[in-house]
Amino acid sequence: MIFEVSLIFLLIITIISFLYSSVGHGGASGYIALMTIFSFSLLEIRPTALILNIIVSGISFVLFNKYSHFRWNLFYPFAISSIPFSFIGGSIQLENNMYKVFLALLLIFSIFRIIFLSEQKPKNILKNNFVISLLIGSIIGFFSGLIGIGGGIILSPIIIILNWGTMKQAAATSALFIFFNSISGFFGYYLNDGFIPFEKLIIIPFVIFGAIIGSFYGSNKLSNYILSYFLVIVLFLASIKLLLL
Repeated sequence: MIFEVSLIFLLIITIISFLYSSVGHGGASGYIALMTIFSFSLLEIRPTALILNIIVSGISFVLFNKYSHFRWNLFYPFAISSIPFSFIGGSIQLENNMYKVFLALLLIFSIFRIIFLSEQKPKNILKNNFVISLLIGSIIGFFSGLIGIGGGIILSPIIIILNWGTMKQAAATSALFIFFNSISGFFGYYLNDGFIPFEKLIIIPFVIFGAIIGSFYGSNKLSNYILSYFLVIVLFLASIKLLLL
């Protein structure tokens, strides 16, 4: 029975990494939800999710960058403010879960907004505002470190809604953003707690497989229109996780 459940778990986590990586995300919110359902301890969930997030987002960025979807000027203002705040958030232990409800409602709003935008005629991409990007990056970084995610579920819809990039440019930006945020959040967590569940890292080959396939199709095969609906699915799953778990 344990072996059967383990196979089910590994199959689902491979699918999660495929789906999330196809839109430039690491999948932490999905991994957290799955590990919670399969009764992982709270001590195991946060570091495991961050480690998987680092791996999957790294793979996703490599492939989206390979197919020329990455824009440095879009990425770096978010990154320079988010990374230190992610470290701060990762070092804080928070018991109040109201912020999760707020974030879930924000994601639900983003879902409807992205669906609306995807049905409109494509518009000229706008130049991102440096100061606003810094502010957004710091807020996302702090809450990402606090929750144990990379922040892509927040950043991607913001880029799309503000018309600062195409769906694939948002994916490439989010992937590298998540990669550095997850590393920063992990070190903030590790220096405060110091526990790494090495026995759970058998999961890694499965998420790598899912990430390679998902990132390849997302960066090279799927249209921006199709990817926008993939993102809607990812945001929906993340919001359900935040509200129910």
